[in-house]
Amino acid sequence: MNFPFLDPPRKELKSDDLQFADHQSKYRVAKEIYLHRKSNRQILKDVILIITGILSAGFGLKSFLLPSKFIDGGATGISLLLRELTQYPLYIIIVVVNVPFILLGYRQIGKIFAIKTVFAILGLALCLAVVQYPTVTTDKLLVAVFGGFFLGAGIGLAVRGGCVLDGSEVLAIYLSRKSGSTIGDIILLINIVIFVAAAYFLGINIAMYSMLTYISASKTVDFLIEGLEEYTGVTIISPKNEEIAQMITTKLGRGVTVYNGSGGYGKRGYQRNEQQILFTVITRLEISRIKSEIELIDAYAFVVMHSIKDTKGGMIKKRPLKM
Repeated sequence: MNFPFLDPPRKELKSDDLQFADHQSKYRVAKEIYLHRKSNRQILKDVILIITGILSAGFGLKSFLLPSKFIDGGATGISLLLRELTQYPLYIIIVVVNVPFILLGYRQIGKIFAIKTVFAILGLALCLAVVQYPTVTTDKLLVAVFGGFFLGAGIGLAVRGGCVLDGSEVLAIYLSRKSGSTIGDIILLINIVIFVAAAYFLGINIAMYSMLTYISASKTVDFLIEGLEEYTGVTIISPKNEEIAQMITTKLGRGVTVYNGSGGYGKRGYQRNEQQILFTVITRLEISRIKSEIELIDAYAFVVMHSIKDTKGGMIKKRPLKM
């Protein structure tokens, strides 16, 4: 007896289906290889950034700040201050001071961040203990400026590598979530306490030079993290939006995003007229150019500009400037 429902006939795959399945399999393998290579390149890039940051921070500390007894802000400043007060080696103090921040970073940011930070701080401690750096200068102003520069460069490069050499920002992030204050306000408060302590224990002159060191370091960190190029987001509302959009793409070589919007309250009361809103991202060197080009098309266009720290993808980094 034949029961077809128990043993249904198998459908044979056609050659086109086999080719499609083979193509999909090859695509998945190629994608996995690509992602693996990309991950390896990113890991190598992070390692290079962290090692360079360690060497730069070690140079700033041993060649500039330590001989002059200057300090910095944050966890590094606490370590330098404790070193001057206790005379224990800095490479031991800097590890001990950063342990609580590493544990906090593990809870607040993640495991990978904490692991990278452990290796970075241990690497900095090893660098301070082993590497012999020369004393470059004894001029206090040069020590403050260039010591802060090299220390800030080290911290900034480490941040770009996915970790920190100074854990005070991790504490600031945690406290800002608990208290509602901004991260900048908390960092400022921490550094005020550090520099007041430095003025009390080390003297007012060293404290003031240390403030200059902190300013130099923080500006270098900002420069390395945010980059040289500063971008500006431009929002444009105009009845001649098509002409302006064409100008941006053809003359400036930038991409344009178009939003659908409607009018609100103005001098004539509420007006619900539909209109398109343009948005583009340019560099600071193109601000004057886009202003003049928009004015030639529509002198009464409503233009809003705001700073953007960085961009990824799109046309902003693919095309050269058109001046």
